[in-house]
Amino acid sequence: MMQPNAKPRAILLMGPTASGKSTLAVAMAQRLDAEIISVDSALVYRGMDIGTAKPTLAERGGIPHHLIDILDPSESFSTGQFRSRALALIEDISRRGKLPILVGGTMLYFSALTQGLAQLPEADAEIRAQLDRELTELGKETMHARLTRVDPVAAARIHVNDPQRVQRALEVYEISGRPLTSFFADQANEQACEFTKLIVAPADRKTLHQQIARRFEVMLDQGLLGEVQALWDRGDLDDSMPSIRCVGYRQVWSYFQGEDDYDGMREKAIIATRQLAKRQFTWLRKETDAVQLLSGTADLLDQALAHGMAHG
Repeated sequence: MMQPNAKPRAILLMGPTASGKSTLAVAMAQRLDAEIISVDSALVYRGMDIGTAKPTLAERGGIPHHLIDILDPSESFSTGQFRSRALALIEDISRRGKLPILVGGTMLYFSALTQGLAQLPEADAEIRAQLDRELTELGKETMHARLTRVDPVAAARIHVNDPQRVQRALEVYEISGRPLTSFFADQANEQACEFTKLIVAPADRKTLHQQIARRFEVMLDQGLLGEVQALWDRGDLDDSMPSIRCVGYRQVWSYFQGEDDYDGMREKAIIATRQLAKRQFTWLRKETDAVQLLSGTADLLDQALAHGMAHG
């Protein structure tokens, strides 16, 4: 049981997409009497199972999984909402004498959990609309270049192909006259929990790229097109929504819109997933206090358990 006034403890299991995190987390949870909290911005959506590689009930191995299937695809889930929900779950799981294992690949969520979340200015609809017009007229490269001038640290972190976050950083600057980065520098960095960080990843990118391509083929075989068709047929969703912007879904949506043929869609989805993995690796390189584990090794579970139990 958790000692009174002690900080709750949790294991963070991080890694790039398709690296086998979910399977490892379940095996660890079964041995450590743990519960799993999903750190994934796509698994929150109901009806989006195949393209998110959502673990089935059988794959969950009898372990409670939290923050999965909590939203309709028409809704959005902010980083702040994730942080508050995850911290409450960590507290609750710990109070019940269990160990929380947080697993996923949404690095922004992990960062918010471990670094805190800056109190940013409220959104301004007028400024956002103006920035949206400029994005349409000038293009994403020009907007990213503007961000480089006003906030080079944020620009280095936010990819040019992520116009949503570029726009948000520019909006913060327009509203406050301060770069987004300065808000994070201001925040108190007191951690609410004690975290043990584990990173699971293949030894080389080529192996991961093969796993990504193979996994997308499996998703297509399992009926990914039918899953996206059901979302398309609802009539209330579009590709501006976070759910439809998820990797894989966005490319199939474009295919339905007639923008790509089947082979083009498949190739673009695999490339987009590789790019996601590359961004995840960039984040993970900053996690200097994490234990590195090689996916696919025979004693992976034993290694993960040894470090996980050392934490406790």
